[in-house]
Amino acid sequence: MTNSTLSVLILNGTLKPSPEPSSTEVIGRQLLQRFSAHDVRGDIVRAVDFDIAPGVEADMGGSDEWPGIRARIMDADIIGFCTPTWLGHMSSVMQRVLERLDAELSTTDNAGLPVLFGKVAVTGVVGNEDGAHKITADLHQALNDIGFTVPAQGGTYWNGRAMETIDYKDLLEVPDAVRAANSTVARNASHLARILRSHPYPHQS
Repeated sequence: MTNSTLSVLILNGTLKPSPEPSSTEVIGRQLLQRFSAHDVRGDIVRAVDFDIAPGVEADMGGSDEWPGIRARIMDADIIGFCTPTWLGHMSSVMQRVLERLDAELSTTDNAGLPVLFGKVAVTGVVGNEDGAHKITADLHQALNDIGFTVPAQGGTYWNGRAMETIDYKDLLEVPDAVRAANSTVARNASHLARILRSHPYPHQS
């Protein structure tokens, strides 16, 4: 990977296992497409397809498959956290992902910095009811607290009209506002990740 090439990993917090269609998958892949325009290569992981044990350790042992996902997070420069809206909140799958990342609060790199300080986080939220702003706020606060850096306007979302049943994946075209938000997320996150690569946060004194 060259100095200009970055990597992105999108974590899909849908409750639907593969290969079931997922609106969260759709917005995640749209973000990947926008990232590719900035020389950022990436992939998407549907967390529900893995046995992620409850807990706040990096490895809960037994059949826990989180360590493999964690390794991919550590290899990426940018992490996208995409979730559906359920009862006005992020999915339980995404909440578990955050709980497992809590373990990184006490993990430092060779320079003594929290291990996630060099990574950028962005978010995507979809749903048929209001709630995207609250979920985005909850995600951004949690991710910043864990150690990620969130870029300006680092979240994209879509909410359908209340009491209707259309899903994001069923739209015939991407709404202009969502397309613009996706582009801003990818552009600002790529810019910020390159800055952090060249100019990491200072060591703690």
